[in-house]
Amino acid sequence: MRHAPATARSEVAPARVSHRRALFLAVLALGPGLPAPAAEARATVPDIPFAQEYHEPLPIEPGGPGDDVRAVAADASGTVWAATRAGVFRLRSTTWKQPPGGPNGPAYDVFPAGDHSLWIAAWDGVYAAGPAGLRKVEEVTGTVTVLGENQAGIVALGPDGAWQEEDGRWHAIEVRWSRNVRGTAFRPDRGWWIATGTGLYAVNNDGLRLQTAPDQLVSTELQALAFGPDGKLWIGSLGGLDVHVGANPINRFTGADGLPNHDVRSLTFGPDGRLWVGTALGVARLDGTAWSLRHSRRWLLSDDVRDVAIGPDGTAWVATARGVSAIRHRQMTLGEKAAYYLDICRQRHVRPPGLVEKCVFPDSSDTSKHRPMDDDNDGQYTAMYLAMESFRYAVTQSADAKANADTAFAALEFLQTVTGTTSFVARTVVPVSWTGMADANEEVSPIEAAERRRFDPRYKIVEQRWRPSTDGQWLWKGDTSSDEITGHMSGYLTYFDLAADPAHRDRVRRLVARIMDGIIDGGYVLRDLDGEATRWGVWSPDKLNHDPDWRVERPINSFEILSYLRTAHHITGDDRYLHEYRKLIEQHGYADHAARPKAYGLGERTHIDDELLALAGPGLLQNEQDPILHARFMDGYEWAYRTVEREQSPYFNFTFGLLGGINFHLDESVAFLRDTPLDLRQWTVDNAPRNDVTQVRHPMLEPLQTNRMLPPSERGVMRWDKNPWAAQSGDFHDPMGRLESCGVFWLLPYWMGRYAGFIGAPD
Repeated sequence: MRHAPATARSEVAPARVSHRRALFLAVLALGPGLPAPAAEARATVPDIPFAQEYHEPLPIEPGGPGDDVRAVAADASGTVWAATRAGVFRLRSTTWKQPPGGPNGPAYDVFPAGDHSLWIAAWDGVYAAGPAGLRKVEEVTGTVTVLGENQAGIVALGPDGAWQEEDGRWHAIEVRWSRNVRGTAFRPDRGWWIATGTGLYAVNNDGLRLQTAPDQLVSTELQALAFGPDGKLWIGSLGGLDVHVGANPINRFTGADGLPNHDVRSLTFGPDGRLWVGTALGVARLDGTAWSLRHSRRWLLSDDVRDVAIGPDGTAWVATARGVSAIRHRQMTLGEKAAYYLDICRQRHVRPPGLVEKCVFPDSSDTSKHRPMDDDNDGQYTAMYLAMESFRYAVTQSADAKANADTAFAALEFLQTVTGTTSFVARTVVPVSWTGMADANEEVSPIEAAERRRFDPRYKIVEQRWRPSTDGQWLWKGDTSSDEITGHMSGYLTYFDLAADPAHRDRVRRLVARIMDGIIDGGYVLRDLDGEATRWGVWSPDKLNHDPDWRVERPINSFEILSYLRTAHHITGDDRYLHEYRKLIEQHGYADHAARPKAYGLGERTHIDDELLALAGPGLLQNEQDPILHARFMDGYEWAYRTVEREQSPYFNFTFGLLGGINFHLDESVAFLRDTPLDLRQWTVDNAPRNDVTQVRHPMLEPLQTNRMLPPSERGVMRWDKNPWAAQSGDFHDPMGRLESCGVFWLLPYWMGRYAGFIGAPD
């Protein structure tokens, strides 16, 4: 479901029309640096409890016929039953057991009757559940696939005939409908309806059997029936959904009408009136006006859904081809959700010497055992964690937030000192005992080098990526990118302004000076130990202004270096950085480049630039005090923001709002924070087969993308340098969910929003 646009009230109150100007004046009054949150922006959205959904997988017989679940039901006591290819199972706590007396073979349906009895349809007839187990109904002698209930009692239908229960006795009834029975529904005021593989039949009160005309259905291969709370009959088929009143069609849902998948297998109305639709691509839900989808291993053991039952507590029990999935919910505030994510981050995602990034589970079903992973962007994400904990400290004055921020800063500082150089910064560092790094040293033959440079003349051959530290305890990785430096500088700025004590502020000053002096003295490139620029660490006028192969990076890299210099001047007070800043603007046109601060051609755009602008924006815009330059940079920044404002990113939105931007989509940002799943594993999420979206080649040329923005619960776990429009997302190298995100993508904008006053404290 596409979140509704934010309202004018919640985005920008009338009194905040001049919010950008007010924040800029606050910067001028207080001096450069991160501005205090504007008073009129505080508590714009109250943090009230909301229903947070989560998935509990409950396989019955992993790899066996018991996981081939055909139907599921919750009886009056809340006990869950499953009909499977291996028979009937009952859930006790978290364990499935087969009750005695059940069928020795497949079961097809489980039906809780109105009198609280429970019935099972099986290959050899009908079974009744009782305290001692299951009892076979001897009068029913054939295969039964569908159970229902009419005024007389229980009805059993299947390929071998039909049977009616009346006053505790069973008898065969005449069949004048197709024996390819798929479902049945009964209401005293609407009659008895039967869905078959060849159409829809109605049994009227006067006994007439009528078949609905084929042209009244989207497809005659029917698979499910259900009466809604308002008495309308919902008909699920291979082609979608029809809605009838009596025999009269009144509505239809296909992909064009928002139904995510047209292969409808089951229909279930919850007590809240929501319709749960089991499909070949997960569970689709209709809340009355909008559709949503629960699919992928994040939500279901299999997207091949056969049935859905709603328990007394509102849990949705989903029968799939690989077991039963429970979609549960709990009441949470955003503050509680932040505490949940932080706990996960601290438990599994902080590794020595304090770096923060992903982890991997050897077994995705057991999150108690994990191992840390290295990544090219360990420095950047640790810096974003540093900023997040600095914002948290500014809001809460929490001692542990301060301690976490200090540790993260020390880790970033170590990435510089571990290199044994005066200024170079490592991408990441691992203990010398590690052997399974993500990107090992390699020997590159001249032929292979030519192959790699064929379409990328700038490709730099780096055979020795990892080097030992002087003490022999660590391996550090070189060829550091501009992304890493941008992340570092962003983290230093936020930490310096909001969380660092005097001793740590001195350390920040010295570290920033070393890094920036190295870049300036190196000719505005980041020089590795070989004396040459790293592949991506280039901000020099010679390359950006005169080398055609750097044309695409010219705007973003110009914006970055101006941000670094402004940040360095703010932190150190050294006028050298202000002098270099002015030289790049006055002699090399960097302000002109930064006025449109990213590439925007269809084949040139990348979301990496969007994240880099969010990181670099505060350093430049919060520290530029010249009104003309500030206005110019802010106009360019707003131009860039308008290219991502439809992407539901609270990080981009709140950064823009904190810098003084208006119309920053606050409601959509809070909706994102609420809708993001608790499960941060990078399950593969494939939206390409959906019938309610179209695949397009924009806003980027690659990859294939959806024509509308899907909510976070229907996409893979985000990083802000990834394309949220991508039709396929997640970790495609490991679709079993063994890789887990650290959660900083969520925590950083949440605490930024709390600091800025966009989100209130938990209620």
